[in-house]
Amino acid sequence: MRPMNRLVRGRVPYLLVFAACIGLLGYAYYAQFVLDLAPCPLCMLQRFGFMIMAIAALALAVHNPTSWGRWIYALPFFGGGVWGMVTAGQHLRLQGQPHDPMGGCGADWQTMINFDYSASEILREAFTASGDCTEIDWSFLGLTMPAWTLFWYFALSVFMLYALIARKKHGTELD
Repeated sequence: MRPMNRLVRGRVPYLLVFAACIGLLGYAYYAQFVLDLAPCPLCMLQRFGFMIMAIAALALAVHNPTSWGRWIYALPFFGGGVWGMVTAGQHLRLQGQPHDPMGGCGADWQTMINFDYSASEILREAFTASGDCTEIDWSFLGLTMPAWTLFWYFALSVFMLYALIARKKHGTELD
């Protein structure tokens, strides 16, 4: 059996994706609370994508549906992936812009919560951001955090798609 086939057997792919999402979220909280890197609104929105993907992957692992049932669970998973890719792409676009000395990407997350911004106001502020979101205060191997999140959204989505298709292709609903 090829090594990649072992990764798509039974609940393994779902648990791997769940663990990856939890690890990525754990690092985001480590960066926030230990490294003292204050997240901007777009950073917070990117976390939601990983949360949605983690919950969907955990549901897949627990239920381990067969046939078309796995695609029902895949819908929110891929929705979270698309959400994350869009917000990470927007964040990268803003980081490529010149720094705006007159503002940030709106109020920071804590201010929005403290002043009872509505959900629509928070989303509008996040997606019309133009200042703090341009600051690059962390990078690894030359990529900023939003670039890494975009990479992981894409990689996890491709892996999950492969796992879902491979299970059907090999005619195996393996446990």
